[in-house]
Amino acid sequence: MKRTIVALPGDGIGRTVLDEAIRVLTAAGFEANYVEGDIGWEFWCKEGNPLPERTVKLLEEHKVGLFGAITSKPKDEANDELVSELQGKGLIYKSPIVALRQHFKMDICLRPCKTYKGNPLNFIRRGTNGNVEEPLVDVPIFRQNTEGLYGGVEWSNPPELVYEGLMSHPQFVKNFGAVPKAELSVSTRIFTKHATERILRAAFEHARKYGYKSVTVCEKPNVIRETSGMMYKMAQQIQKADYPEIDLWNTNIDAQMMWLTKNPETYGVIVAGNMFGDIISDGFAGLIGGLGFACSAQMGETGVAVFEPTHGSAPKYADYETSIVNPIAMIESACMMLDYIDEMDIAKKIRKAVAEVIEEGKVRTYDMMKLSGRPDVIEKGAASTHHMAEAIIAKL
Repeated sequence: MKRTIVALPGDGIGRTVLDEAIRVLTAAGFEANYVEGDIGWEFWCKEGNPLPERTVKLLEEHKVGLFGAITSKPKDEANDELVSELQGKGLIYKSPIVALRQHFKMDICLRPCKTYKGNPLNFIRRGTNGNVEEPLVDVPIFRQNTEGLYGGVEWSNPPELVYEGLMSHPQFVKNFGAVPKAELSVSTRIFTKHATERILRAAFEHARKYGYKSVTVCEKPNVIRETSGMMYKMAQQIQKADYPEIDLWNTNIDAQMMWLTKNPETYGVIVAGNMFGDIISDGFAGLIGGLGFACSAQMGETGVAVFEPTHGSAPKYADYETSIVNPIAMIESACMMLDYIDEMDIAKKIRKAVAEVIEEGKVRTYDMMKLSGRPDVIEKGAASTHHMAEAIIAKL
């Protein structure tokens, strides 16, 4: 029987890159039925819900989603774009991908950052003798996906019960006690031991399975003592008890960003909470060529998994007559999906084809040619989205 995959195009360039990834999957021999799920800005504007219940039910049934990209906008702007009959109804926009993660408890996010040989966007540095060095970056980043600052527990002008709770903390009284309640906006950063243990064990298991020598906890325990401190303490306990052969490193997120370009090749697996994991994964993605090469997987306890590039919907590019965006991040995300469903041989074949196209250097999208993303880049020799996918298919 063919597997059924829920295709979630989303917004902007999402549909374009998703369609090209599916073409590559088919050419590589992956046979599947694709059912399309409604998600994104269009459905917020006309229905007041960017994640309709019918899409949730599709994922409940079929378990695996391949996701393009979404558009998110600030609260007031989102409200202004609702159809007139939905305005003033108290609807609040929430990112549908965040909602998906929380609904299906997809608490483990994996973002691998690995350089391709021959990519002109790879990070280079000046060596001790003045020579140019191009270190190999191979850093899988595990990001806790459902808690922390993205947990959605926040208020403006907090209700009295919440305000009284805040006033019970001496630091709040000292620093904010004189601030009128109506002038306060509060976002929480909540970590639970259960979810923290799951993301830490996922990182250590990945290191063991694929031969990485270290796991780095990238947080800020010297300042954010309760949440970051809990994660690092639990990492110490888990490493000592179950993974003694794997080194445990500890870095602060601010210092880690400074060190990013100093010695990226020395890091193995990195694990972090939601916000810091988001930041560090984008930082490492910049070393391997940018968001056109950055893929991700979201997995959890319910058996539902969604695979997506980490780039946004890039709406200005969606209006171009010929799409110029790099589809490799989407194609790599599809390969992560194949790994997840035990189709590793097809994933390996696709990754080999991608690597050959990049190393050969004859077909390059505008970002790989270091051009500004304008419609005329095709005339300057840049490959279109379709052309890049065709080149990969040809290698297959």
